[in-house]
Amino acid sequence: MDIIIICLISYLMGSIPFGFILTKIFLKKDIREIGSGNIGATNALRTGNKILGYSTLVLDILKAIIPVLYIKFYFSEFIYISSLCVYFLYG
Repeated sequence: MDIIIICLISYLMGSIPFGFILTKIFLKKDIREIGSGNIGATNALRTGNKILGYSTLVLDILKAIIPVLYIKFYFSEFIYISSLCVYFLYG
């Protein structure tokens, strides 16, 4: 049961689209209609707002690190499974 919860938490944490959320909140625009249409940090930077682009970059990095660190401290035997579940969103 622990493995299913770990996979679910890692996958869901990695699936948060911060570029989409930040541009929708602060610029009231849909980032998928700007630049390349990607919701990543590079396209968020293309919106012309550097703070928004760098915030998206930092949050994208953190959404990969936080679940892995949490699993490392509380369920250290499942760290590789957590890393793979987060990686599936970036791979």
